[in-house]
Amino acid sequence: MDHRITLSILLLALSAPASAETLAIGKAKIVSGKVVVVRAGARTPVKVGDPVLEHDVFETSADSSLGITFTDNTSFAIGPGSNVAIDTYFFDPKSLKGNMLAQMKKGTMMVRTGELTHQQPGSVKIKTPRTVLGVRGTTFVVSVDE
Repeated sequence: MDHRITLSILLLALSAPASAETLAIGKAKIVSGKVVVVRAGARTPVKVGDPVLEHDVFETSADSSLGITFTDNTSFAIGPGSNVAIDTYFFDPKSLKGNMLAQMKKGTMMVRTGELTHQQPGSVKIKTPRTVLGVRGTTFVVSVDE
């Protein structure tokens, strides 16, 4: 095989997106105080406009909060002293179908559902240490004490 062709193939492979897992599923819309995201083991401060990825874990300090809007227009308002993980998220904008599972270990969070629950009631689930909430389409607040 010609070395130029091999090099071209290698460069093409390196310039391709890493995987579908790195696609943004939402954005940080409001950040107040110290908020960090734990992603692939690294802790990074969150800024307005930062992408939200599947498997992200968000931690807010005692005087901070975070507002996230997902691609289906579901939104989370995460209160002070919270720990929320986005375990799974999938949304197909053509069929308006998909699912979400978020895990709330502690803190408070207000959830306003978007397109996911319009087409598939119950497709948004919030897991706490004691229960799993299957959301059919509404706005609600959940609180978890340590």
